[in-house]
Parts: sequence; structure tokens; C-alpha cells
Amino acid sequence: MKIVIQNKLKKRYLPLKPLKKLLTTAMETVLSNEDINYDTLVSILLVENEEIRSINFEHRKINNITDVISFPMLDMENGRFITQPEEYDMDQGMLFLGDIVISVPKAIEQAQMYEHSVNREIAFLAIHGLLHLLGYDHETPEDEETMVKKQENILSLMELPR
Repeated sequence: MKIVIQNKLKKRYLPLKPLKKLLTTAMETVLSNEDINYDTLVSILLVENEEIRSINFEHRKINNITDVISFPMLDMENGRFITQPEEYDMDQGMLFLGDIVISVPKAIEQAQMYEHSVNREIAFLAIHGLLHLLGYDHETPEDEETMVKKQENILSLMELPR
């Protein structure tokens, strides 16, 4: 697995090296639990609130700050490929799963609101984003329950419980 992390933050909220390690661990833990047997590529973009607001408006026509947005590149549903992976154009021999955009200031704000660590919140957002790339959603109560269980399981494996 390859993770490309782009830091577009204007100020330093957190030390970058531990943050990158946290994001890498979160991505690897999700993929190992989802039984994805391909070399994969995921892009994570760390942004300010105004940038995620702009992205949210541009792509979803919602003019609000949000915590995480995902842009899947593959046709997947609940962790399973709809189209066989071999039919995708593999960049550098890897399946590009998509992009995850995380607002670090929003994550810090939510960590304070939920009274847990910033690491837990950022890991949660990365996990949530990757599950969306893998075709999971929370449009129905059943789908939301599945996603919540998966997120909590991964956070528990990472020793980041509530």
C-alpha cells in the first residue's frame, strides 16, 4: 500500500511525522481487515476549514465546512469490487482507491467537542474516508450500523477507543 499525504495547512496544528504515521496505520489497518489483496494507492489531503468548505461547495453544492470528504475512483460496494480490479488502469501496478480530504482544524474542534484525543478523531476521519472509498455508506440505518461497527473495530485495533 502506498499513501500520498499532502499537507496544505497554513499553520502547524500537529507535528507532521506522527500524523503521517497515524494516517498510515489507520489506512493499513482498514485494508488488512477488508481483505483487499491488491497493492493500493490512497491520497490524503490535509486542509484548512476554508479549503474544505470550497471543495464541499464545488463537488456537493453544500457551502459548509465539513470534516472529511472522499472521492472514490473505483466501483465498489461494501468492500467488494463491482467491476473486477483487473479491468482498471493500474497506476504503477497499484489500484488507486481515491482521495480523502481532511480538515485538521475541524478534527481538532470535534475532538474537543467529543472529549477524546485529536489522534482518535483524525484516525476516525481517515478510516471513515477510506470506508467510503471502499464503497461503504451510511444512507440507511443498516448501512450506518455496519460502518460504525467497522470504524469502532479499527479504532479499537489501533488502541484509540473513546
